This record gives sequence, C-alpha cells and structure tokens, in this order.
Amino acid sequence: MKKIKSRSAKANSAGQQNPSSGRQKAEAQVPTDGVGCPEAPTSVWINVFALAVSLAAVVWLREYGQDLTVRTQSLVIVAVALALPIIVLEWLFLKPYRNPSAGLDFRRKNHSLRRTAVKLLGFYLAVGSVGFVYWLFPEYHGSFYDNYFSVVRAVLPWWMLLAVPYFYLLDGAMAEPKDSYWQLGSWVLGNRKGVSGKAVGQLYLGWLVKLFFLPLMFVYMGNNLNTLLNFEFERLFGSFKAVFDFTFNFLFYIDLLFVTVGYVCTLRLFDSHIRTAEPSFLGWGVALIGYQPFWSLFSGTYLKYDDAPAWGFWFWDTPMMYGIWGTGILLLIAIYVWASIPFGIRFSNLTHRGILTNGPYRFTKHPAYISKNISWWMISMPFMVSASGPEALRHSLLLLLVNFIYFMRARTEERHLSWDPTYVAYARYIEQRGTFAFLGRWLPVLRFGHGRLFNSGDNTPAEPLISGLKGGQAQAEPA
Repeated sequence: MKKIKSRSAKANSAGQQNPSSGRQKAEAQVPTDGVGCPEAPTSVWINVFALAVSLAAVVWLREYGQDLTVRTQSLVIVAVALALPIIVLEWLFLKPYRNPSAGLDFRRKNHSLRRTAVKLLGFYLAVGSVGFVYWLFPEYHGSFYDNYFSVVRAVLPWWMLLAVPYFYLLDGAMAEPKDSYWQLGSWVLGNRKGVSGKAVGQLYLGWLVKLFFLPLMFVYMGNNLNTLLNFEFERLFGSFKAVFDFTFNFLFYIDLLFVTVGYVCTLRLFDSHIRTAEPSFLGWGVALIGYQPFWSLFSGTYLKYDDAPAWGFWFWDTPMMYGIWGTGILLLIAIYVWASIPFGIRFSNLTHRGILTNGPYRFTKHPAYISKNISWWMISMPFMVSASGPEALRHSLLLLLVNFIYFMRARTEERHLSWDPTYVAYARYIEQRGTFAFLGRWLPVLRFGHGRLFNSGDNTPAEPLISGLKGGQAQAEPA
C-alpha cells in the first residue's frame, strides 16, 4: 500500500525460501517454536547495490542525458538500472525460481500450445480491461498522466509480443499450469469446468492495484527525478533549508523508485508475482483514501489538519531548533525509505507477494507507517495553531483520525496475510521480540489477530478471507 506495500502497503513482501538453499521445502522455513524469525528471500545488500547503480545513472543523466525526455526516457533508464541488477543478482545468488512459492520446476516438460493460447487470451483480456478503464474514466484523460501513457504506448507492443514465449516457457514448468489466466481464458471460451470465480476475481483485483497505483507512482517519480536532474548543488552550502529540501526530495525519490519498479516487476519467473490481493472493502478503503484523487476529496472536506503554518514557520527565527527539528523529520523519512529498500522488485500495496522479515521489518511489522505518521506530527505541528486552543485541539484530533486510518490499514494487511504460515510465524516473532512488543503486553487486543482485525483472546485462527483458492489459482504472472 503508498504505497508495497505490500510492497505496503509495506508490511510485507518477499518469499518463503532460504536464499542460500532454494530447493529446501517451504515448511522448513517456518519456525514452529513461535520465537524464531523466518528467513527473508530478498537481500538488502543486493537492493542497495542496485540502488547505487541507479543513482549512478542519475549522475550520468545529469552530465550526458540532457537531450533525453526527463519524465519518459530518463525515468525508464533509472528504473531499469535498479531492476536489472536485482533480477540478475537474485537469479545468480538467491535463485528465486526455485522457491516453492514460485511453483516452478524447469525439469518438468509439460508444455501445451493450446493451454498457452488460452492463458494468452486471458492475459490480453485483462490488459484490455485495464485499457478500457483508462479510456472510460475522466481521471485519466488529463495531461497529468501524459508521460505515463507515452511510455505505455511505446512498451505495450513489445510487452504483448514477449508475453508469448514467456507464457509458453512457464507453462511447461508450472506445478499448477491452469492458473487464473487460463481460467479467465477458458471462461471467455465458454468452458466453465475447473474455473473458479474467486481466482478470476483475485486476478482482476491484482490488475486493479496496478492500474491505479502505477500511473500515480510513475508521475510522482518523474517529478522527483526532474528535481534531482536540475538541482543546483551550490545551494547546499550555507543553507539548511536547501539541505532539507534536497534531502526530502531525494529520499522520496528513492522510495518512489522502488515502488514504481515493484509495480512493474510482477513476474512469477522471479517469484515476484502477485499471490493474492486484498479481498475486503475495508482494506481497499483505508488504503485508497490516502492517495489521489481520493485524498483531496476526503482531506479537504473532513481531514484537513494541516491548513496552518508548518514546522518551518515556528523555528525560522531560531536556527538551531530549525536544524534539530528538520533533522528529526529527515531521520523519520529515512526510516520510511529504509522500509522500501528490502522490497527490491516486490513492492505493491494491497497484495501479498511474499513475507519480508529483513531490514527494519526485523524490528516491527510496520516501520514505514510508524515513521511516516510520526513525521506528519513534526511537519504539520497541528498543536501549534496560533488561532486558539480549540483550533489546535481540532487539528490534532483530525491528524489522529489520519493516524487511525493507517492503523486500520496495518490491521487489514495483517488479516489478509494471515493465511500464510510464514507470516503467522513472523508475526509471532515480532509479538515476542519486536521493538513495540510491550504494547501487546499492555493492550492484548493489539496483538496479532490471526485472521481477525484484533486479538480476541482466542488462539484459534479465523477463516481466511480468501480461503478456497489453490496456490496456482490466485496467482497472477506478468501482470
């Protein structure tokens, strides 16, 4: 969910396999003592190296890429510079295609031209449905998304063409080849046998996540990249305000870089595919309310907590406090961005693409949400509204409502992921060893609910919201 991711949201993303031994069984990675933390199949070091490569591409663009279109060609270059090293290094060292969660075995030779054709029909229909949504809604007819659609028009023909060998290659290696694309294609052809409505619904929910979030993240990332490419570094000397503005933009650029790449790279071949999408209206509601255009609708009418002077106004005349307070904000944003880096190519809101347990997720399940919500208090300082005490209280209560929305977002993500035993083991570990484990001891209702929004004191797992789906049915591939 930004938004992850899951990606988010960002509570989780990755797989269930020990990176050093890809052929081990998934069950071997799930601790049974309730204390151990499951292994993470992503590598923070690989992702940091890839980030360094991508940032080197930014430096190259500043020096030699001035003739390129900033928000299209340049953006593609920095995104590929991040994704390609991750894909190659994971393939060499982590071998994600061997993870049980990928459902692949290339020793299996079970290719079927007919089955592949049915899958391609389902895939093209899903892509066509996304195009129809973009054509239908006025939101996507303005100039705001022009750069995104220019890239889509350039890439789409090649993408449709490369899908043919990709689907054929994976079809022969899949343990359950009749996936959700096959089911959608079969349904269109009139063959209802073996078709699951839940699986097709999950497929479309996964595409709905992509069609909504990818254009937004692409455009935001283009804006931040444009600022980086045109920033005059001489301004950094002698002005903390310039340092703050540059660092703030730079940190969010890194976050948006991982987020954008994550929404693009949903591929089973790299075990970064969508396994399930959030199935509840509540989960979707608390996630989407924080993004445009919904945020403008709700914040302006109900949740406008930041229409008073922000932090810089209060500290401008005291340079030392200005620097200390601003540094605190940047540290919180840095934690927020640190929570994006472990995702690698797997970030996505509202979806399950595996379970992250490394980086800041070793200490808490929701490091991004915690740091971001605290930073909003430091940035907006609603308790400092100068009009009156009641106005300061009103603004503070409104920000508390925003915090509560993110709290519910975290709980719905946990409920969604509760069907995965790896996540259950991870949640139990955090419940006992996490930084904020004391909160669960003080308020037992906040403990992991195992299929419920809140802990009811009953250790019996609740029925998963997406029960009845086989592993292959709920998984999208090159979506």
